[in-house]
Amino acid sequence: MEYSVIKEDDLFLTTEKSGDVEGSEEKGYGLYTKDTRFLSKFELMLNDSKPSLLSSDDDENYRASMRLVEVEEDKGATEALRERFIYDGILYERMTFTNYFLEERTLKVNVHFDVDFRDMFLVRGFATGETGEKTGITYEDQSMVIGYQGKDDVPRETRITWKESGAHVVEEGEVEAIWTLAPQERKTLTFMIHPVINGGSKQALEFEEALGRLENSYEEWTSQGTKIDSDHPIFNKVYHRGVIDTRMLMTDVGFGDVPVAGVPWYSVPFGRDSLITSLFLLPFQPEQVKGTLQTLAHYQGKEENLYRDEQPGKIMHELRSGELASTGQIPFTPYYGTVDATPLFVILATEYYNWTKDEAFLKQMKPSLDKAIEWIDQYGSIRGDGFVQYQQTTDAGFVNQGWKDSDNSNVHEDGTLAKDPISLVEVQGYVYQAKTTLADVYKEIGETERAEQLREEAELLSDRFEKAFWMEEEQFYALGLDGEGKQIKALTSNPGHLLMSGISEEQRERSVAEKLVGKSLFSGYGVRTMSDDSTGYYPMSYHNGSVWPHDNAMILLGLSQVGKSEAVTVIEGLLDAAEYFEHLRLPELFCGYSKEEGHLVPYPTTCSPQAWAATASFVFLQSISGVEPDAYNEQIIVEPAFPQGMTRLKVEDMRIGEGRLSLVITKEEEGYAFEVSENTSGWELTFREKVVMD
Repeated sequence: MEYSVIKEDDLFLTTEKSGDVEGSEEKGYGLYTKDTRFLSKFELMLNDSKPSLLSSDDDENYRASMRLVEVEEDKGATEALRERFIYDGILYERMTFTNYFLEERTLKVNVHFDVDFRDMFLVRGFATGETGEKTGITYEDQSMVIGYQGKDDVPRETRITWKESGAHVVEEGEVEAIWTLAPQERKTLTFMIHPVINGGSKQALEFEEALGRLENSYEEWTSQGTKIDSDHPIFNKVYHRGVIDTRMLMTDVGFGDVPVAGVPWYSVPFGRDSLITSLFLLPFQPEQVKGTLQTLAHYQGKEENLYRDEQPGKIMHELRSGELASTGQIPFTPYYGTVDATPLFVILATEYYNWTKDEAFLKQMKPSLDKAIEWIDQYGSIRGDGFVQYQQTTDAGFVNQGWKDSDNSNVHEDGTLAKDPISLVEVQGYVYQAKTTLADVYKEIGETERAEQLREEAELLSDRFEKAFWMEEEQFYALGLDGEGKQIKALTSNPGHLLMSGISEEQRERSVAEKLVGKSLFSGYGVRTMSDDSTGYYPMSYHNGSVWPHDNAMILLGLSQVGKSEAVTVIEGLLDAAEYFEHLRLPELFCGYSKEEGHLVPYPTTCSPQAWAATASFVFLQSISGVEPDAYNEQIIVEPAFPQGMTRLKVEDMRIGEGRLSLVITKEEEGYAFEVSENTSGWELTFREKVVMD
């Protein structure tokens, strides 16, 4: 990445690789929380000049370090080491200065601060609006406070304190220290930067104590989840990267941890993104998805509001809390313009049950699940044809409201854009899966009549779906139906999401699976969003030819059931792709150029880390190990399929039911061998391979 970013809970910092925030409107660097920039300048100067960058490391996500120097050729250098992290709503930064000259040297350090309190939508140029004004800056001994009174009548301030005798304010927003350092002598200057909204304050800890607590929280996160080890080093590293990236992206807005979409610009709860990320989280730590369900249930639609695309029972798209949102100048409080989040909400709840058999939690969620189904039935079919559609209702809303939400993502064969209301292919699969899996749960808890009704509705949808969406000539499903019910005939990755739903006929599932890894859709690094022979294809397009790891992971959830060899092909491609990225971190997306054309081409602008890309590695684990829980029959099916280069996989502490599963799977000439060291789930293990070892 060209920038450095760290995050903890809902506070994040994005800077130059040097660690500086230079107030660049083009890049939007700064310290943000609640969609507001609480630091727009943070610059370090040594002896009135910018030091040169030697190295920059943010590998651990929650902490970063930058090593800088001021050099005099053939004489020596002064080094500045910047170490930073965020803990409990406070940014900590320790600067350590070392004299590497052979003689005593005078060092002047200047650190410049400023805050503009700009709403993130203004920083990014996505909106304009009326805002408040700064109320000035006050100073005390080794501290400064910069204030702001918002248009929403909310006071905001940035409190900056520092520890080092001799460091003092010399000009507005500028701290200076002048030291005389002997050879090898070090001095430190530690800053604590605390964004405050509507009063209140927190007591900063000592640097090492705060860092220790933060590190302990990461160790606890890792220890509570599924642990793996294999003889495939790339898979091991991608999985570990996914573990720590996911921890970084968890945020609690009052109802339990929920994964935000990604940093730097989507560090807020989303409907679709948080739900899909949580769906992927299940093989790692199923308990974690409860926060997502509870958060989205709290913000579930309560009224009809065209400005926000809100309807009763609908699950939100995006929640913002900055000045523009608070004053109603943008509709994200929250905004509900998403067609797929509502059925995905039901799917996540039922899949959580399938992993845990947590009946008490499902009963707690039942009112919200019922409301979600009511939204599907009452509001979902705009055209009245039994399919769920979306339609833009206000200029402030999104044109397209599926996961491919760019304006040009639905293209007909002749190059014209499809007109709404649009019925997306994958959404019909989500609705089918939501109703069938909820029927299974309701049957378990004694709601047999309601269960039968849901299943009947799902089967009627399946019959209509096959007739309306199947393209006989292409032996594939259409991307969607336009406002006139006409097929959008582009070959895309969207039908791959159907494979996990059960809506398709078996023969057609096989056709879809084979085409997904065929030459036109599979780049060699992953399934493209659009085939390279479709009108509208462009390998650098955001949604019409690029490769998205999360899209591939959604496909894998189904391929693991209907196409093991195709699933292995997709995993091998994505693991190859990971090697091209810093820290082996799968990004939001990358370009769809074929592997035959040369090296992988990164997408020019992409969020990284991105939550659903990070958790894709957990889907890899589920697909490779072949572990499939079945709460209804209290059994665990294990049917592995290893990628090339893997012969051994150890899985520890995978939470299923009320216990854990630990086992070692070994690939041998005659099949797979299994050695189970722990199964406290109380569920029966079923191995679908030749060799089983106790």
